[in-house]
Amino acid sequence: MTAATSEAYAFLERSGVEVDRSKRRRGEYSSDSSNYRVVPEAVAFPRHSDEIELLAEASRTYGVPLTARGAGTSVAGNAVGSGIVFDTSRHLNTILELDPEARLARVEPGVVLSQLQRAALPHGLRFGPDPSTATRCTIGGMIGNNACGPRALHYGKTADNVHSLSFVDGRGRVFETGRMEGLPSTLEDLVQSELATIRTEFGRFARQVSGYSLEHLLPENRRDLTKAMVGTEGTCGLYTEATVKLVEAPRDPVLIVLGYPSMVAAARSVVHMIPHRPIAIESMDRRLLESVLSHRAGVRVPELPPGDGWLFVEIDRSTVADVDAAIASFLDASGTSHFRVVPSRDEAQAMWRIRADGVGLAGRTPDGVPAWPGLEDAAVPPEHLGDYLTEFDELCARYGIEGMPFGHFGDGCIHVRLSFPLEQSGDVLHDFMHDAAKLITRFGGSLSGEHGDGRARGELLQYMYSPRALTLMSRFKDEFDPQNLLNPGVIIDPLPLTSDLRRPQAAPIFAQGLALLEDGGDLSRAAHRCVGVGKCRADNGENGGFMCPSYQASRDEKDSTRGRARILQEAANGTFVGGLTSPEVADSLDLCLSCKACSLDCPAGVDMAALKSEVQHQKYRGRIRPVSHYTLGWLPRWAKLSSPAAPLANAALRVPGLEKLVLKLGGMDTRRSIPRFKRSFTSARRAARDRAGSPSGDAVVLWADSFSNNFSPEIMAETRNLLERAGYRVIIPAPVCCGLTWISTGQLDGAKKRLTGLLDELAPYAEQGIPILGLEPSCTAVLRSDLLELLPDDPRSAAVAERTRTLAELLRHRSGTHVRIDLTGTRVLVQPHCHQYSVMGFDTDVELMRLLGAEVETLPGCCGLAGNFGMEAGHYEMSVAVAENALLPALRTKAETTVFLADGLSCRTQADQLGATEGLHLGQLLNRAMR
Repeated sequence: MTAATSEAYAFLERSGVEVDRSKRRRGEYSSDSSNYRVVPEAVAFPRHSDEIELLAEASRTYGVPLTARGAGTSVAGNAVGSGIVFDTSRHLNTILELDPEARLARVEPGVVLSQLQRAALPHGLRFGPDPSTATRCTIGGMIGNNACGPRALHYGKTADNVHSLSFVDGRGRVFETGRMEGLPSTLEDLVQSELATIRTEFGRFARQVSGYSLEHLLPENRRDLTKAMVGTEGTCGLYTEATVKLVEAPRDPVLIVLGYPSMVAAARSVVHMIPHRPIAIESMDRRLLESVLSHRAGVRVPELPPGDGWLFVEIDRSTVADVDAAIASFLDASGTSHFRVVPSRDEAQAMWRIRADGVGLAGRTPDGVPAWPGLEDAAVPPEHLGDYLTEFDELCARYGIEGMPFGHFGDGCIHVRLSFPLEQSGDVLHDFMHDAAKLITRFGGSLSGEHGDGRARGELLQYMYSPRALTLMSRFKDEFDPQNLLNPGVIIDPLPLTSDLRRPQAAPIFAQGLALLEDGGDLSRAAHRCVGVGKCRADNGENGGFMCPSYQASRDEKDSTRGRARILQEAANGTFVGGLTSPEVADSLDLCLSCKACSLDCPAGVDMAALKSEVQHQKYRGRIRPVSHYTLGWLPRWAKLSSPAAPLANAALRVPGLEKLVLKLGGMDTRRSIPRFKRSFTSARRAARDRAGSPSGDAVVLWADSFSNNFSPEIMAETRNLLERAGYRVIIPAPVCCGLTWISTGQLDGAKKRLTGLLDELAPYAEQGIPILGLEPSCTAVLRSDLLELLPDDPRSAAVAERTRTLAELLRHRSGTHVRIDLTGTRVLVQPHCHQYSVMGFDTDVELMRLLGAEVETLPGCCGLAGNFGMEAGHYEMSVAVAENALLPALRTKAETTVFLADGLSCRTQADQLGATEGLHLGQLLNRAMR
């Protein structure tokens, strides 16, 4: 830390500002959603607007750079800096006032867009712009970058939707633009001296976002400092409060999907549809769709019309006199005969979700090659879009790079991530970006159409603006920040676009346990899947969410998938965090529940559970481990040994004080209870009959996993009864362990040993085409996913993974079963197991129960126990906090007649220990309902 920063830190500490200068924290904030890595000297978390003013004072007094940050989803390097980075999302996230009559909302800069939308919706209102990151981007960040989103075609950019701003500049002046009359005299003189330059070079088309928007300062535009400050990327002032405009929300939107033979053909049709005033015209490339299908198993994509490129056109039925005529007019203008009017709002939302996840999904080419931002959101006037895309494709071909374009075609704005070879260097990035800038400006376009210039495009403004215009922008910044301390190196006096690139600085870390098949066995490459999209930080409101349950509880960046990935990236870099065995890595991964939800929900496909397991494997291989790795990590071994003497073991645990002593000595929290052992289902006295199976019917293997067999034998018994009554010939092989607890504690050699034994027992059935039924979701998920990563070279792995089924998957299409099971009138509250949600999916279970007549409510989040996590010492508070996200509130309000369903032993244990509620397994529910 420099002497200046130390003095600034001391000043802020005396002033009561929360500042963190730990290595881990600085590593978490070293990147945003861009290609860049700049380790700050400190990270601050202001609690109120006065503390932003204190940060500004510390910056100018001690000469320390200061960078504002919201959700950190900036793709151009707008939210990283070398001095102090301050995060507004942690505390400054209050909607101060919402006036439905005036259609205004006064907000702090850290308010998340989806939070504002939820507050406005009961009044029939919304904030107009809606970026794909709406569930985590902050209003302050949107103002900083002049964000837009799909519906900006109808509602305009953020600049068009901000009423007034409060901000402090680099001179220490506090501005409240809503109370100002005119401009500061020096700024007025500057504008008057450059009227011709402003009128000819700024504001030439709607999506000209690069540079400063000085056209708003013109007399004919009412000298609007509010709009001029939008899009300045924190280089001229630090927002402390904003009053934003609200607009009427579409009451009855309808989605029309149009199919075209190519993206160029789709682009050429756009200009003909704009006059019909749609709310949005968005695009999606077939390659993006194929990426969804190949990398996100279980995701259901709604039917699309024929084509290799599609446009999503949205209109509001409530605003047109004749809906059919309005749709017909769009179809006439579209230039295609391939279309589909999407009738279902749920189906339309599913399509919009794919489009929203595009920024992450596009982070890999269809061949799995990493793709990066840079030319992330260039825009050209829509009438030139088709010609621009044609030449853009030719440019990519010359450089031998590829990407999957999508974006806001109605505004002429194209999103694309490109396969720059950043693992080697930034040379190709540099040369391509300069050629692309020349191409964009030749079509009258803007280097950025909504995300700002940041570190990625400031160097290229020379192609878009004249030297006089560049000097004018520099003088504008100097009016507000003469010391150049507010986000320096961005827009004005830009750093080279290849400075501080994150990826070339990171060395490979080859896996020693997992195959990491999609990343070539390189843990570093797997960690760099995280490009900072930040969906793990999503504010989902009452809908909750499975990804990053610890972040949902703490709202701390360190508990997000992104925060953990950043620390692993820092470990790969090696210059700041000292490798995988460093305390920063241990601290970062400690509160990861290994729920695997990120493997599904992260658009970039980051699987933090797998990375944590590999890190633990490398860290402890050949070394003494934490005691919980021997107790909880070897739990199936202890359960097997205890099963024959289960009554005696349980009686011993009832001796006063003994259970707590066992918990303490075993590295577990003494506030927990040890699950009671039971005589295993496959005990000797019934093994002979069970292994022989029932005499007739289609064969199914009922796998006796360690948890079902030793802790829940009654579930196995009832499920066998259900299957036999459904006409199956039930085969019960010898019990075999999948090594789940060895995987979760990073004992991967032990896991491989157990999985090899499992293959010896189960593979012969799989190779005969006999389905293998898994009852414990976490163990079933091992066979469907981890098995392929741990034993990829054993051909039996694929056979077992392919034949493994959940109970719902087995029964969903079983002829004759449904008429014999009646759940009519049964209300079911379901806690899905995270691993089932992430690997197998839970839709089939819900469909089956509803088909049988049940009313099903599915809890939207993790239970919080997550296997060994919630039992370990040091995790109890987080485990309870996660349970409070969804599970415990639902149990407290559950009607007595409602059945609580939880297939996972962890979920049932958490509900029992924290919610005093006993849960049923699906096999038990269906068996008891079968006539």
